[in-house]
Amino acid sequence: MIRYCSVCGAPTTSNIPEGDNRHRHVCSSCGFIHYENPRLVVGCVAEFDGRILMCRRAIEPRHGYWTLPAGFMENGETTTDAATRETDEEAGARVAIDAPFALVSIPHIHQVHLFYRGRLCSPDFAAGDESLEVALVSPTEIPWETLAFRSVRFCLERYLMDRQTGCFGFHESSLEPLNEAH
Repeated sequence: MIRYCSVCGAPTTSNIPEGDNRHRHVCSSCGFIHYENPRLVVGCVAEFDGRILMCRRAIEPRHGYWTLPAGFMENGETTTDAATRETDEEAGARVAIDAPFALVSIPHIHQVHLFYRGRLCSPDFAAGDESLEVALVSPTEIPWETLAFRSVRFCLERYLMDRQTGCFGFHESSLEPLNEAH
């Protein structure tokens, strides 16, 4: 929620601007329309000698859970730049990107997760500031019960299926909120 205009500092109101069809935060003074758009999280399934690079998170959300190296894309970079940078930042690893692999829309948290397939350039890696530890794991060692995010599970499941058939495709999904009924 945007309470104050980033242009002039006046309060915003929520209404549908002329020519639009959605509620937006509009400045009550200068009329500037503040658009809120989904954030792009980009990551990589990086493989070396049949094992997959995974990171155990040192930050919230999901501190202590396992994930693929991934994070928010920065302005001024391509999606492949983001996947390469995140792999380096979180796992201290250099990766060669092969192809886009999985796209997961998560509308209820305003995010889109894009994962690439890639290959580690060498078996050298080290935990970055956002990782407690980093490991190369075989498919039988993937910590399914302690994966941080459903998008990572979706990506890894499709990756292992494609790897088994020897034919990698592109996979797309959408995740709904978890039913938290008690």
